[in-house]
Amino acid sequence: MNLPRIGLGCMSLSHAYGVPPSPEEGLALLRAALDDGVQHLDTATLYGGGRNEELVGRAIAGRRDEIVLASKGGMAPVDGVKTIDGRPETLRAQVHASLGRLGVDHIDLYYLHRWDRNVPIGESVGALAEMVSAGKIGAIGLSEVSVQRLREAQAVAPIAAVQNEYSLWSRNPELGMLEATRDTGVALVAFSPVARGFLGDSIGDPAGLAPKDIRRAMPRFQPEHWPANAALLPAWRALAAKAGCTPAQLALAWVMSRGDHVVPIPGTTRIDHLRENQAAVGLAVDPSLLERAGELIDTATVSGPRYAPGPAAEVDAEAFEDAA
Repeated sequence: MNLPRIGLGCMSLSHAYGVPPSPEEGLALLRAALDDGVQHLDTATLYGGGRNEELVGRAIAGRRDEIVLASKGGMAPVDGVKTIDGRPETLRAQVHASLGRLGVDHIDLYYLHRWDRNVPIGESVGALAEMVSAGKIGAIGLSEVSVQRLREAQAVAPIAAVQNEYSLWSRNPELGMLEATRDTGVALVAFSPVARGFLGDSIGDPAGLAPKDIRRAMPRFQPEHWPANAALLPAWRALAAKAGCTPAQLALAWVMSRGDHVVPIPGTTRIDHLRENQAAVGLAVDPSLLERAGELIDTATVSGPRYAPGPAAEVDAEAFEDAA
């Protein structure tokens, strides 16, 4: 699938990082993004229990043809509890619900948000293929999957994109997915390409994060790992200065340097950060500086796994902990 070089992840406007902006503020950011030429918006059934899709729907009303619209199903709140459910009947219902919340007659790219280990992935993908045939979705994506799962899915229907976490400090796609997507013409959509704000040098002290911010439960932001990670930031700032860009832009430039098929979708709640991120597309960073960035922030230098055991069990993607 031919995706724009960079997209906008919309999750933080409704979900996950503490208190989200008001709907009016979120709408203003999305409209600013469209006005600035952003052509790829990524949302999901899960985000805000559908509120994020409703917000995106309001933003794109009358402007549907300007964007590649991506959403996800197979993971949603049920009675207030996040539930992974990849049964065909569930996915069909969620696609139709997404269409209603977004106010559109089709979604360009629809992901299986998580593989349901109780359902063969071929059954889930088969249901999404039915939605393609019905004109409800344009293409099928998978999120947080392994190469094995991608191949199983490709045996059932074409897969246009895999959305896995990828950044300097989360190199899991380099355990096979980077190559597998490139070799089969699949877009690798990199979520959290700025390492959940870490590489944007915007965290400060994680103790100051909002009580419901998901980063509080992530090992790399916790006291046993944070000091070692924070110690990397002075050299990171200096490297970005040498590259003539901001730390966040250097992080995005590095991700895009991994291949023409690698598409970052940074999220933000601020219009100035939105524009900073989008400007990374036009940067010409010396390859030697990108190489140094990859050496400074790497699996070997970052302290802690990316997820705690509970969330890690929900993810199918390759992990360095398993490869060790």
